[in-house]
Amino acid sequence: MSKPKTLRSLADNQAEAITRNIRVSPRKLNLVAGSIRDLPAARAIADLTFSKRRIAKAVKKTLESAIANAENNHQLDVDKLYVKLAEVGRGIVMRRFHARGRGRSAMVEKWFSHLKIVVEEREPAEAAKRDIRPGLGKKSEGKAGEAA
Repeated sequence: MSKPKTLRSLADNQAEAITRNIRVSPRKLNLVAGSIRDLPAARAIADLTFSKRRIAKAVKKTLESAIANAENNHQLDVDKLYVKLAEVGRGIVMRRFHARGRGRSAMVEKWFSHLKIVVEEREPAEAAKRDIRPGLGKKSEGKAGEAA
């Protein structure tokens, strides 16, 4: 006998991908994950492609996996996908030491992270309107209002 099938934890219009033990600290990974939250999937991939951060390549790979899961496993429309959730968790910590003067040592901690990306199929009208970076549109409008 096998164990009973577990119920799906996500809604029918969602798909996810999880990457474990990424060699970057959770704080740094959360900066990249925060930049793609609530964006359309195509826009998020474009942002990650041209990001200067090293870890953006791993985040892009996870996002592409979530999109492929949505398309192939759940028959969702790729053009309507948005990044609903980009969650970062703590992984293991590798501990090393750094030799110091007079026979002493200092601890060096090398953090690992987990990344979970959930994409959701939504209509473009009900989707969050986040096509520009937060605050960029507001600053330019404010300066124009002050000059007038």
